[in-house]
Amino acid sequence: MSSPSRSRGEKEQRARSFDTEAKKMCWAKAETVPGRHPERWRKDSAGNIVCKRFFNCQGCLCFEYDHIVPFSKGGESIAENCQILQTRVNRLKANKDDIDSSQLKSYSCDIKFTDKELDVIEMAVYGDVVRPGKQCRCRTVAEVLGQYKSKDQAAPCKLPYADASL
Repeated sequence: MSSPSRSRGEKEQRARSFDTEAKKMCWAKAETVPGRHPERWRKDSAGNIVCKRFFNCQGCLCFEYDHIVPFSKGGESIAENCQILQTRVNRLKANKDDIDSSQLKSYSCDIKFTDKELDVIEMAVYGDVVRPGKQCRCRTVAEVLGQYKSKDQAAPCKLPYADASL
């Protein structure tokens, strides 16, 4: 196994970006979000909820793959040197390597999403909601118009929630 960093004297060309396998491993080692689909939702190293479909964007649920030991300081682009960070947190972390989780947390968006809000976001992004005790899918236009009855086992979601406001 390689070291997460190299001495600056090495002349070998290093990959700046994480490869697909390193990204998969990085996502897999991030903390899961209780009650949420682990392939869709994770917590970053500062404890922020992020959505896998929101990679490399600027919102509060967006994330980037970060070098724990910064690339500019010899950090390798390997899974052992990778963490997911909310985009905003990663940008403010920049090339710092002596930063703890409480400092990372202070860079985070101040928005906390409710389960209902995350359901609406998941429905908009994936077309269904998959979580323990609540699995549903988006109805097609033909279903809404009564022209088609789906054979899909998952019930259509009732979003937004009629019985409570977000």
